[in-house]
Formats: sequence, C-alpha cells, structure tokens
Amino acid sequence: MQFLPQSTSPGKRREVGIWLLCLVVMVFGAVVLGGFTRLTGSGLSMVDWRPITGWLPPLHDAEWQAIFDLYRQTPQYRHINFDITVEGFKSIFWLEYVHRLWGRLMGVVFIVPFAWFILRGWLDRHLIPRIGALFVLGGLQGAIGWFMVSSGLVDVPDVSQYRLVAHLGAAMLIFVYMLWLCLTLLGGEAKVEPLDEPLRPLARATSWVIAWIALTMLAGGFVAGLDAGFTYNTFPLMDGRWIPEGAFGHWRAPFEDVATVQFDHRVMATVAVVLVVVLWYRVHRTVIIPGVRRAYHALAVAVLLQACLGVVTLLLVVPMLLGAAHQALAFVLLGLSVWARHTLHVRA
Repeated sequence: MQFLPQSTSPGKRREVGIWLLCLVVMVFGAVVLGGFTRLTGSGLSMVDWRPITGWLPPLHDAEWQAIFDLYRQTPQYRHINFDITVEGFKSIFWLEYVHRLWGRLMGVVFIVPFAWFILRGWLDRHLIPRIGALFVLGGLQGAIGWFMVSSGLVDVPDVSQYRLVAHLGAAMLIFVYMLWLCLTLLGGEAKVEPLDEPLRPLARATSWVIAWIALTMLAGGFVAGLDAGFTYNTFPLMDGRWIPEGAFGHWRAPFEDVATVQFDHRVMATVAVVLVVVLWYRVHRTVIIPGVRRAYHALAVAVLLQACLGVVTLLLVVPMLLGAAHQALAFVLLGLSVWARHTLHVRA
C-alpha cells in the first residue's frame, strides 16, 4: 500500500488524524443506527429524499399528517402496518430520521474542518486528494442509501438485498479507507514505511484475511436482506442436516435462496475464525514486536467473540439488540484487522 509523505508537520498530522478518528467513530455510529432501522423496519418510514433541505422533522400536526398520508401509499403500510396510527408512525419515523440526520451531520463534520485545514495550509498536495476522496464516497453512499430505500417503496415492503449489500459494502469501504488514513496520520513521530522482507508474507496473509472478513460481512448482508436469520435456528446443523435441503437449487441461490444464503454465511464465518486463529498463532510464534502482537491478540479475541455472538443471535431467533450488536462487532473485527495490517509498517 502507498503511504503519505511526511511533508506535513507531525503535530498537524496528529490533529488531522484525530479529526478523522472522530469521523471513523461517526461512521461506526451510522452503521449501528442502520442496523436498528433495518431490524425495526423503520427504514421505509421516510418516503422521500431531500439531502439538502430535509434537516427539519415535522413540526406540527399538519406536517405529521401530511407525511403519514405519504407513508400510507407505501407497500409497507398496505401489507404490514395497515392498522398503524399517526402516533405509532412517529415511533418508526424518528429512528430513520435520526439515521439520516446523522449522515448529514457527518457531512458537516467532514466539510467544515477539511476546508479549515486547507485554508490553514495543514494539508499538503498529497493529502488533500486522499481525504477529498472521502467526500465523494460519502455522497455516493447517501445516493446508494436512497437507491436501496426506494426499492421497498414500489411493490414489496422490503428493500432489495442486492441494494442493501451495496449500501453495506460502501460503508465498509469508507470505514476501512478512513481508518487506514487515520492510523497513518496518528503515528506521531513514528514513521510509516515499506515492509521489511521478513514481514511481507505475514502482511500478504493478513490482507487476504481482511478480504475474507469483508466477504463474510457482505454474505451477512444477504442474510439480513432476506431475513434468513429467522429460519434454521439451530447450530451447527440446519434442520438436522449439514447442508440444508433445497440449497444451491439454482445459480442465483447464493444471493436469493434463504437456505443457501444462511449456509454460505455460516461456512464463511467458520473459515474466518480458522484463518484469524492461524494468523494469530503465526504471529505469536514468530513476531516479537509488541505493537504487532497486541493487534493480533485483539483480532483473535474479536473473531471468537463475533462467532459466539453470531451463534447466540441465531439460536435466539435474532433479538433486535443482539442482531444490531452482531453487525456492530463485525465492523469492530474489520477495523481490528486493518489495524493489525497497519502495525506491520510502523517504525518507532
């Protein structure tokens, strides 16, 4: 991976890094909010997208009635919430509103300091386009989010699992890219350099593990999109079979068949645990750098916790809090894997 030149002073780089760390935390918060909106069905409560003017919620009864009348035209109201009142509608509206407001707040937290840093000359010519790319990705993520929501406002009261996974994938890309920049800038006086020869095989292995974790998370997106976690609530067998009956019945089964989707996610998650444990063992036996060892210890603990949480969530038929926690911990695991990979480049 390419690293940032050291032309910006260490103190200023650290300030910029702290700012990016705040944004990383906000991205994580958006993921948690998104998980709750998905699990509560709140995501389809807002039927229009006004990214610039939609800051204010309804302020009086007439406005509430107007947006409720719009909601009554949606398939979610006709097929699921046909008996909901305006007061009941408010309870699902507020969660989606906060989720969207959080996204707008992230835009402000990004744009204002970014402009300030440029005007003060804190960002060199190499850093500006790298950070500016985050603005483009953030805008794209907002558009993908509406593209996802709109799929549930036409015929069926649920969003397309393909669009849901695209939305999740964009969030993962932003999270990983921003975290890598943040870690590089927060190095302070430490230098981020090309890899020493003995560490290159470990770095390659870690990169493959990061990719596998990401793919497993995307597979989890299909589980969420198809509500596949509400079936086959046994482990390790699925209705008494290792491979559920009817799985892999057609070429789109890994994306559209509930049994296949859940089976794929189970297998990929199991492989992820094995890969991380093997990686940890390799580091434990061969690497003596304290910072590297700490990162891989944390990664191993996180993958074991995530596996246990996933099984418990499945066995209890996806309680809302556990389902949201499972998604949140997946991002923690992804972040720790990126941190572990980054520590291989840091020199005191």
